[in-house]
Amino acid sequence: MTYTHLSMKELGWIEAYFDIGYKACDIAKKLGRSNQPIYNVVNFLKKGGTIRDYFERYTQNKSKCGAKKKTFTKQQTQYVKDRVADGWTPDVIIGRGERDLGCSMRTLYRRFKDSALFDVTTLPMKGKRKPNGHKETRGKQADKRTLDDRKKAYPAYESEFGHLEGDTIIGKNHKSAVITFAERVSKLIIALETPGRKAEDIERTLNNWLNALPKNLFKSITFDCGKEFSNWKSLSNQQDISIFFADPGCPSQRGLNEHSNGLLRKDGLAKQMDFNEVNQAFISSVAVRRNKIPRKSLNYKTPLEVFIENVSELNYF
Repeated sequence: MTYTHLSMKELGWIEAYFDIGYKACDIAKKLGRSNQPIYNVVNFLKKGGTIRDYFERYTQNKSKCGAKKKTFTKQQTQYVKDRVADGWTPDVIIGRGERDLGCSMRTLYRRFKDSALFDVTTLPMKGKRKPNGHKETRGKQADKRTLDDRKKAYPAYESEFGHLEGDTIIGKNHKSAVITFAERVSKLIIALETPGRKAEDIERTLNNWLNALPKNLFKSITFDCGKEFSNWKSLSNQQDISIFFADPGCPSQRGLNEHSNGLLRKDGLAKQMDFNEVNQAFISSVAVRRNKIPRKSLNYKTPLEVFIENVSELNYF
């Protein structure tokens, strides 16, 4: 049972019972309290003190209790600032354990909130992306392969390396796009420049990219139902890769890719950017920065480290 301190009302009862001759143990029984705190009050009263004096002393002593606010050395402070600038969160800083800061993740979060070390507005976006009652009208892909088909084809999908979730993020005035992927096991983010948003542009870009990779490095891709992926059959046949589609209006079925897109937006691929004005080197640099940040779900390894480990096991190189 959680202990609660004596209230002013209880202190008043203790004084009243003491004045009429009750022993401390009897007072404790009447109030349903343990003996020791009652003895403390009674002994104070026996020495000529008053309940108000006792309460004021108690309040003063209580103000001195509790842990002191955690402070950091200049070196620790600079380390935290450097890691935050790299996109690390307090959870990753503590979990990765590269530097002993002498505090928990929760304590570090509290210090970020009450100091100039961390701007909480840089945390990943939270909240609903669409209003309640929204009905999805997109996603009319003909003969598309569903997640049920994926489950039958790849029973070990959740734990098997080589499965991608894919989408596009759209630039300024809906005139440009970047193709994005997230590999499920390593959580590696891949971002590709594409000359346009049309299906033939997407197909050409993906063919060029996949042709430059070892054959069958990736087993499947799960897209959303955007019409830019309507040439999926041709892509699947040419690259010998399985392609599936999430249900319309269900971004949570490609949650890793959706989350990755939000991070890319925050890190440099903003909605008001014209992607036709930037090159692949810039787009890749945004993804690489995120791929070098340790993640809790990867036991505080980076997506790049986990991806390389899995590719090395395939003996492609």
